Amino acid sequence: MILEVLDREGVPLAEDRLASLLGIESQEREGFGRRLSAMEREGQVMRNRRGAILVADKAGLVKGRVIGHSDGFGFLKPEDGSEDLFLAAKQMHKALHGDVVLARVTGLDRRGRREGSIVEVLERANSRIVGRLFVEQGVMFIAAEDKRISQDFLVPPDGAKGAKHGQVVVAEIIQQPTKESEPIARVTEILGNYADPGMEIEIALRKHDLPNVFSSDSEKQAAKFGDKVLAKDLKGRKDLRDLPFVTIDGETAKDFDDAVYCEPLTPGPSPKGEGSRNLPSPSGRRVGDEGRKGWRLYVAIADVSHYVRPGDALDRDSQERGNSVYFPRRVIPMLPEALSNELCSLKPKVDRLTMVCEMEVSTSGTVRHYQFYPAVIHSHARLTYTRVAALLEGREPEPPIEKKLHPSIETLYAVFKALLGARAKRGAIDFDSVETQMIFDEHGKIERIVRVERNDAHRLIEECMLAANVCASDFLIANGQPTLYRIHEGPTPEKLEALRSMLKDFGLTLGGGDEPHAKDYAALLSRIKDQPYAGLLQTVMLRSLRQAVYSPENVGHFGLAYEGYTHFTSPIRRYPDLLVHRAIKAVLSGKTYDAGDWNALGVHCSETERRADDATRDVETWLKCYFMQDHVGDEFEGTVSGVTGFGLFVTLDELFIDGLVHISDLGSDYFQFDQQRHLLRGERTGVRYQLGARVKVRVVRVDIETAKIDFVLVDSAGKARGGEGEMPHSIPVPVIAKPRDQDKKHSKLDTRLSDGGKKKRK
Repeated sequence: MILEVLDREGVPLAEDRLASLLGIESQEREGFGRRLSAMEREGQVMRNRRGAILVADKAGLVKGRVIGHSDGFGFLKPEDGSEDLFLAAKQMHKALHGDVVLARVTGLDRRGRREGSIVEVLERANSRIVGRLFVEQGVMFIAAEDKRISQDFLVPPDGAKGAKHGQVVVAEIIQQPTKESEPIARVTEILGNYADPGMEIEIALRKHDLPNVFSSDSEKQAAKFGDKVLAKDLKGRKDLRDLPFVTIDGETAKDFDDAVYCEPLTPGPSPKGEGSRNLPSPSGRRVGDEGRKGWRLYVAIADVSHYVRPGDALDRDSQERGNSVYFPRRVIPMLPEALSNELCSLKPKVDRLTMVCEMEVSTSGTVRHYQFYPAVIHSHARLTYTRVAALLEGREPEPPIEKKLHPSIETLYAVFKALLGARAKRGAIDFDSVETQMIFDEHGKIERIVRVERNDAHRLIEECMLAANVCASDFLIANGQPTLYRIHEGPTPEKLEALRSMLKDFGLTLGGGDEPHAKDYAALLSRIKDQPYAGLLQTVMLRSLRQAVYSPENVGHFGLAYEGYTHFTSPIRRYPDLLVHRAIKAVLSGKTYDAGDWNALGVHCSETERRADDATRDVETWLKCYFMQDHVGDEFEGTVSGVTGFGLFVTLDELFIDGLVHISDLGSDYFQFDQQRHLLRGERTGVRYQLGARVKVRVVRVDIETAKIDFVLVDSAGKARGGEGEMPHSIPVPVIAKPRDQDKKHSKLDTRLSDGGKKKRK
């Protein structure tokens, strides 16, 4: 009613006049005032300089979240999805990164961006900070570790809690910033000195608000289960303990979510049951029993849902965490270790409860029948990718793998190759990215960084997990059970336009028109894979895609080319997988599982995943900076991995570490930034620096506090570049008269998992 009256009157109204028009009685005025205040906080209404009330939209105000920048300025990301507003440093004095504010559009800045001024802070995002305490001329202040918060926090004389100059602290914000005053904070925890071993993780935990201590109720509940499967737990389960299941993981893994077993199909009808379902062939025809050549693939997943029940202490803690976080040298598990590393982990030579997806896979790689059921298994061996790969390549694994397991592993390899062929035919995208591993010395310092070589054992497990995830999605869709899907939407029109514009410079096109499919991306990747500009275009193609998220609305998975996809295979370390297990069990028992607000759960789990990624990236960046302190003055070969208006990011070949060549170190020329083509071009000299270019750099600065590494370009003689007469650093653009002729040169893609499976397990 309030908004209706304001809209009808069309002018700002004094509070008394508004109350009169609404018929508010005197005894109702206090409640009316509280309602107006709430509407102001929510950004629905505002007061002008005279105190009159008006609809916020009518005042040309924009509500959104503040995104801070380390250089002091910021941006407002509007809630309505419109173009961001630039916020000058003066405006950022009023708010902190993450705050929700109302801002007024004031015009355009000198770069043509919409600029705004903050009118009111509606919601404060920060109640505490982690940072370093400094003392200058008797004044104490804290510099936030999150560089998106550029304001210093004053600390009152009695607010340091004994912290010393330079120490890392956690502080409670007792006064938020305003236009006239700086924020004030009081120290609540002293973490220690900046260079203390493990400090980078302690900072990340607090900076990103990562839960890392389980409640006492959770710990007690987990301990109560003991470390053995009880006889009563076997009721209603298939006994698969005689089947030679194995786990295949990395050398350092401790939480074994999944075990696999495979055997050739025998003649006869497919098994029937509550959790079984026949799938149509790709042509839409039902696959009959007459063509039953292929394999029976078992994927057994830890039955976490047997122990973690909806609403209990373990469930509350695991939902809050959303996922496990894998830092270098430390894991923050989603479940207490009594479950994650013991009772739920599919360790060898012990009984374990599982949910099984049993699949019939044809020789063409089609899953034509599957069924889900609870089971008990007894893993026969804990294998590693390295040992299994050696066996598949005809080498002797070290230590050897028992001979009795060889037939199953060889059968797994056969079904893997069939699934791989189906994936290529489906047109899933397979970007060739580089994964690395940090090797540490006894002091916790990086000794070296090595490339992780992926082998067929990695791919074998990933394809098995993908197949089970697709079956889980199909099963829940077919039975009308709500769940969280893992969705990946196609590129936005804006990013698609930018990609096509750059491809045009190379004489290339992306098929699919306004709505390309994964197979169009895959075909283009295949076409360019042997070209010198392949790395450049692959990076641009990857950046054109959106991020995969969790949602109850199934829109398919663009990158994997699936109409429906979910996460079923990692309930020890991902909360959505636990929800999917509960949903499947509900269907098997003839019930419907209601997890509450599925939309909110999808948003939450997507956010906790990004939170974990951000925290892990922070820790890895800190460790790399610490490592690079010993390499100042050294020279390395590298590739331009990013181009911005302020310089070039270069990734070093030998160390896989990124650093910045600032635009001021590129020479005396004035460089224009071409965002669509990812290049910097000198106006006077014509020098070009482009994404994907090969360069040689020297490390000149490492600032561990800001986590920045600075390079300068050097020539072949070791001299710093930056002047006239430089050779262009750009990818050669081919002259291609008929791009369509390249279709004749297509070859099969090297298949690599882009989502799901075990990608994030360290």
